[in-house]
Amino acid sequence: MSKNLKHIGIVASATLVSRVLGLGRDMLTTAVFGAGALNSAFVTAFTLPNLFRRLLGEGALTAALVPTLHDEMQKKQREGAFALVSQVASWLLIITVSVVVVAMIALSQAGHLAKAAVDWGVSEGTTQRWLQGADLAVVLFPYMIFVCLAAAFSAALQTLNRFLEPALSPIWLNLSMISLLAGAAYLGWADDLNGAMRWLCAGVLIGGFLQMVVPAVALMREGWRPRFDLGASDPLRGIVRLMVPTLFGSAIYLVNMAVSRMVGLSLNDAAASVLNLATRLMELPIGVFAIAVSTVVFPLISKYAAQGDYVNLAAAYRKGMRFILLINTPAAVGLAVLAPAIIRLLFQRGAFTADDTKLMVPIMAVFALGLPFFSFVNLVLRAFYAQKDTTTPVRAACISFVVNLGLSFALMGPLSTVGLAIASNVAVVVQAWYLQVHLARKQQSLAFHHLAKDAAKVLLASLLMGAVVAAGWWVRSRFASPALFIDAVALAVLIVLGASVYAGLVWVFRVEGRDEVSALLQRRIKGSK
Repeated sequence: MSKNLKHIGIVASATLVSRVLGLGRDMLTTAVFGAGALNSAFVTAFTLPNLFRRLLGEGALTAALVPTLHDEMQKKQREGAFALVSQVASWLLIITVSVVVVAMIALSQAGHLAKAAVDWGVSEGTTQRWLQGADLAVVLFPYMIFVCLAAAFSAALQTLNRFLEPALSPIWLNLSMISLLAGAAYLGWADDLNGAMRWLCAGVLIGGFLQMVVPAVALMREGWRPRFDLGASDPLRGIVRLMVPTLFGSAIYLVNMAVSRMVGLSLNDAAASVLNLATRLMELPIGVFAIAVSTVVFPLISKYAAQGDYVNLAAAYRKGMRFILLINTPAAVGLAVLAPAIIRLLFQRGAFTADDTKLMVPIMAVFALGLPFFSFVNLVLRAFYAQKDTTTPVRAACISFVVNLGLSFALMGPLSTVGLAIASNVAVVVQAWYLQVHLARKQQSLAFHHLAKDAAKVLLASLLMGAVVAAGWWVRSRFASPALFIDAVALAVLIVLGASVYAGLVWVFRVEGRDEVSALLQRRIKGSK
């Protein structure tokens, strides 16, 4: 378990750096563009190619490729696995280039659709936002080629127990976007908002190229040599059979978010932008810990599934689930309680106004409360994929998509943007429930009742912590001071206080898994010194 803790710590640390840089990127873009139409157009445009990053990097390709590579490693050693990587990369290159070309041609015709939409009664403001998004999407779509290839290389590295390079991948994107936007503004090369947006888009493409090159070089150091191979081996066919239905199952969270943003684009100028910011804040603990746990646990449970060792598979799954519950449940409560302070501190400057903060607070609070379920789905899907069951995730995805789409249109009228956040949360709760019920039917040792007692203790500890933090922020609010520095100090004190209260309660309640989490955190703290 010590080795697995080390791998989780590596991924969590690298992901934390990436997420902090991502927050810095969001702070910079909101300061430059605010939450207005241009930023919302960029968010929506980047959602399209970024879906493929999230889908392949954390979804279908990895879910299908990792178990198959493990099989090849057992049968044919590294040579067979590396040959399969070359085949996958070659086909990905052909497919992604074709998709990008078709998408760019289709998006370039958006003007004709906008004119037709006006004739059908859609407002000119809405069609203008759609046009801006389509124009930016044409520029950004090539990012998809780089990031899909990066996903294949990263999956191969994970199979070889190389977790650092894949975890570092998003850092190159964030650094590139920050450097080009900040550098252009400092040097006076971005004379207006449209000019600044061009530099931001260039940062996306350069960052995507780096995301592809870094894991490719790391894989070459392991002995892989790139070659163009369009063969159709049995393992490749197996990946396709696993991947096609898995695409739908893995994509549903991402499609739900995309639906929310695209529907939001029709509400007002700021909707897509604030939905994106709230989502990214909610995803911080998911990315730092839940995905780190899933990334390390998935190759492990895939290996046990291949060996037919369901005792160790269940033990690894429950261990990962306890880690997620212990970290993300209090994070959800903390984010919901401290939403006003966090948003004001991080984003309220430049073109991002106090009104934008007020708009975003309830959205972030709603998303935060759904955080444990988003994290839960991440791991439970891996349990199905490790056993090569892709049918159940597809059924869950269909149900979740219908729930999200129906509630989005039902709630956007009375609740505006908050309604979209509620719809997304309800959809993922339904998906999590459906998946866990069917996982328990498939393998009784994976049933949630094995975790229910600890989950109840964690929830109680988190709620008590939330009450303490809320009381502390109420005391802070009694002393009028607009200074961000005072808010920053108060927020830091409350976070430390909340973490201390929660840790003490978890120890008092004797929650299983607390020792491993404590060891992981201590290792990360010592490693950072």
